[in-house]
Amino acid sequence: MAKKEFKAESKKLLDMMINSIYTHKEIFLRELISNASDAIDKLYYKGLSENNTGLAREDFFIRLEADRDARTLTVTDNGIGMSMEELEENLGTIARSGSLDFKENNEAKEEIDIIGQFGVGFYSAFMVSDKVTVNTKPFGGDKGWSWVSEGADGYSIAETDKADHGTEIILHIKDNTDEENYDDYLNQYHISGLVTKYSDYISYPIKMEMDSSRLKEGTGIKGEDGNDIPAEYESYKELRTLNSMIPLWRKNKSEITEEEYNNYYKEKFFDWTDPAAVIHTKAEGVVSYDALMFIPEKAPFNYYTKEFERGLALYTNGVMIMDKCADLVPEYFSFVKGVVDSSDLSLNISREMLQHDRQLKLIEKNIEKKISAELTKMLKNDREKYEGVFREFGVQMKFGVYDNFGQNKDKLQDLILFYSSAEKKPVTLKEYVERMKPEQEKIYYACGENTELIDVLPQTEAVKSKGYEVLYMTDTIDEFAVKTIREYEGRSFVNICTDNLDMDSEEEKEEIKKVNEESKNVLEMIKEALGDNVTEVRFTNRLNNYPVCLTSEGELTIEMEKALNAMPTSEKVKAQVVLEINAGHSVAEKLKNMSGDKDKLERYAKILYAQARMIAGLSIENPAELSNMICELM
Repeated sequence: MAKKEFKAESKKLLDMMINSIYTHKEIFLRELISNASDAIDKLYYKGLSENNTGLAREDFFIRLEADRDARTLTVTDNGIGMSMEELEENLGTIARSGSLDFKENNEAKEEIDIIGQFGVGFYSAFMVSDKVTVNTKPFGGDKGWSWVSEGADGYSIAETDKADHGTEIILHIKDNTDEENYDDYLNQYHISGLVTKYSDYISYPIKMEMDSSRLKEGTGIKGEDGNDIPAEYESYKELRTLNSMIPLWRKNKSEITEEEYNNYYKEKFFDWTDPAAVIHTKAEGVVSYDALMFIPEKAPFNYYTKEFERGLALYTNGVMIMDKCADLVPEYFSFVKGVVDSSDLSLNISREMLQHDRQLKLIEKNIEKKISAELTKMLKNDREKYEGVFREFGVQMKFGVYDNFGQNKDKLQDLILFYSSAEKKPVTLKEYVERMKPEQEKIYYACGENTELIDVLPQTEAVKSKGYEVLYMTDTIDEFAVKTIREYEGRSFVNICTDNLDMDSEEEKEEIKKVNEESKNVLEMIKEALGDNVTEVRFTNRLNNYPVCLTSEGELTIEMEKALNAMPTSEKVKAQVVLEINAGHSVAEKLKNMSGDKDKLERYAKILYAQARMIAGLSIENPAELSNMICELM
């Protein structure tokens, strides 16, 4: 049995195959099972086209066998097998694919699924084994052949007395190292788990003998004296089918019950609650795929952390390629879980990473539309359920409005909710606009830590007294989102805690302007006492019963300042803050008459500023000083 060298630059290429291309060693089993499935497909298709194999679909199988003592893992199929020439051609040339040739040379390509198309998957076996033996016999042939290799040095082929058609691949598993526990690939339960993870939907049964136990006859029953005879168990081997074979998403929706969908979701995605919605869709045309997606009812504990990984599981003809393909779902819908199965995607030679091609983008675009349509339907038909989903994932959708300079705002703005001062519940922007008064031109909103604090803001009371509805924004991202939207149905957004709030008549504007001009000296003294804490101090006529409030000028508001400064960065920002004093409040008269007592006016100014900060939900910079000043005045 003469040793042969691999064709191509085999040593370098095989070394790259073993050490670089595959991310996880465990996928070698997926590759070998996929190749076995291909071999069966070829023979099954041959039987359909030539009607001479004498084999039905139920006759085919893939078998796994682990031998701890011999340190071997064997993958066997009863597929089409290989002749010596095919062994030489397919296994002697790295990156040669018999499956791809078969597919390209077949006219009826749509009638059969061929998983392996790049001819490198077989060599992933060398990641976990130091010797690979392939025993094979072609269907209808009279000779069997054995291919043996210990890696890049080459291989040998010799005749063997294999009795049945098909292929048997024997891996001699490597010894354990400090970094790798190769014994895992001899553990029947670990192997079973890999089949479930990667090859659960291979369309032929994958069988393996598993250790089991049973009660011995005559034990565990009562004896003649009425006492229990101790139960005794005996071990035995049981041939089990490890894969389920038929993916749920390949079935017709009419054949699947709600319970089946719910059970699949909970088992697959480790959730204890039923999903809020199921999206089961099939596409054919420019790109074909099956997709089964779920909108969860509750957010995972790590959803809003860096540890959370978004993405849908990607399958090709029932074989899992990626557990979480982030490119299949936009980030603002990252809470959606599910699977996509397509044979149209271009894979690179490791079958682990996708080429960023047109098909992938089309699938992502279609999936985005399906998710959006499902959420819109839920919003319209089951408002309570939608509000529950939005409580869990609304922040992510609002971030999607703001992200990427607002390029997705039009897709998301009708899905987001804000608490309404009028309705006392979350409402959409569309619902707000539909209720606007005829003379109202702006969409009014206020930001704060919670709705209770916003509800007692002086500015909120002032706007509500005019009969206008206010949207309460309690999430950090809210104001960034509405500033990105800018306007909705021709109405711009106005933060009622800024100087953009303009609800006064011309007469009222002139009146307050006159008050400020007459009190110019007092206001300058208060500004001097507060220093850089404020950019301006002025009297206002819009506070009703409240003595003071803080407003902001420019694009950066007080709530945006709080949000940005809470981020883990050394650079801090500062809003242009204005202290507004109620011109109609008794405290205003007190201040106007205090211009001759600068020290006392300074203490009053600091107390009023601290009070305004508390009303706005801001911290007090020097609580001890504030306490002392109040005690002195008392």
